[in-house]
Amino acid sequence: MEPLLLTLLVKLGVVASLASILVRPNAVQRMLLRENRTLNQRLKLALWFSAVFATVVAARVLTKPSYTAVDLGLEGSLLAGVLGGYVTGLLAGVLISVPAMFAHESLTMPLFAVVGVLGGLLRDVAIDTEDIWRFSPFFDWNLYRLFKRREYRRGGFHLFFLFVILASEFLRQALNHFFPRKVFTLVDTVAHPHVLHYVVLYATTLFAVGLPLKIWNSTRNENKLEEQQRLLIEARLEALASQINPHFLFNTLNSVSSLIRTDPHQARLMVLKLSRILRRLLRKHENYSALRDELDFIEDYLSIEVARFGDKLHFEKDVDAQSLDMMVPSMLLQPLVENCIKHGLSSKIEGGTIRLRTRRLEGRLHLVVEDDGVGIPEAKLAKLLEKGIGVSNVNERLKVLFGADYRMWIDSSPGKGTRIEIEVPELQTEWAAVS
Repeated sequence: MEPLLLTLLVKLGVVASLASILVRPNAVQRMLLRENRTLNQRLKLALWFSAVFATVVAARVLTKPSYTAVDLGLEGSLLAGVLGGYVTGLLAGVLISVPAMFAHESLTMPLFAVVGVLGGLLRDVAIDTEDIWRFSPFFDWNLYRLFKRREYRRGGFHLFFLFVILASEFLRQALNHFFPRKVFTLVDTVAHPHVLHYVVLYATTLFAVGLPLKIWNSTRNENKLEEQQRLLIEARLEALASQINPHFLFNTLNSVSSLIRTDPHQARLMVLKLSRILRRLLRKHENYSALRDELDFIEDYLSIEVARFGDKLHFEKDVDAQSLDMMVPSMLLQPLVENCIKHGLSSKIEGGTIRLRTRRLEGRLHLVVEDDGVGIPEAKLAKLLEKGIGVSNVNERLKVLFGADYRMWIDSSPGKGTRIEIEVPELQTEWAAVS
């Protein structure tokens, strides 16, 4: 009894290790965990299962009797059918059996082909493919689902799943009984099999099918959580951006309305510039853009504000040429410049100047936006990053995109002006495009 138990334990260790290692490559994850597949994708999945499980069958054939525990041909055929359907199960079963056929185990191919088709049947009768991933090899748990939770359809499917696995193993044992040595089974390694040998053998087959499903489902759930987190971040960024753009549009239209009576020609020019800005905004769906594009946007925006304020508003910039192609969050600078105008300079009779500086230092981008306006009272300055639309919005977006890997701080003195500094890590163009 002990040698067979040890062999079966090794078999479970092999199947768990194999399932864990094989699901790591992203390409395999996409192929294995995809719910709906074209015929071409089913064939690729069959070839992948065949390459993996035919290899372990070949290892058993070539090293017999040393490594009999690595033979997972029957389990691989069933899993191929369960995850890929009839075509995948049938083709994988045939190909996985090839090494055994060379060892004169002639009934292996029809056995694995039938088992692969049975796996396809399981997938076909599943009410929801999620039920496949929720399968448990524990018989009592399936009964609990069926009667205690009253999940009759799901519990019934899981019991049928369990029955198909046991039936596949029974078919192997029956073929081996009537046609000795034509199909490999671990019972052949025992001189006088006892009923307990068969009990642990059937239990091992159950777990050899259930373990890969559990391991792959764990990876699948991790991918789902990452995808949900990505979608939540995108939704949050879109919500924050939707706060900026209407705010900008509202203020700009106010500027246009103030010129309609006093200077209609200038108002028309502003409308044309506004339409160009809006057209550019509508074309942008990325979270990031090149700094040079953000600076061009600021130039367009300020050309509208200059028309409103006239000679009272001045703009100076000191831009490091090495920083122009660095990626920054889209619409990063506009709300800061808008705040400078609205809260720093609009109430100042003689107007003032907005200065923008950029530097690229040690793989990080440093941005400075400052004005010589009325400044911000100390009590209000302490809460500026948490309240309001412009500055707090920028800070929130930076927090979403960079976590703790950014700095944003504000210095202001009443009557002297406000200075906003931002430091963010350098982003590669390819990475920002993917994000």
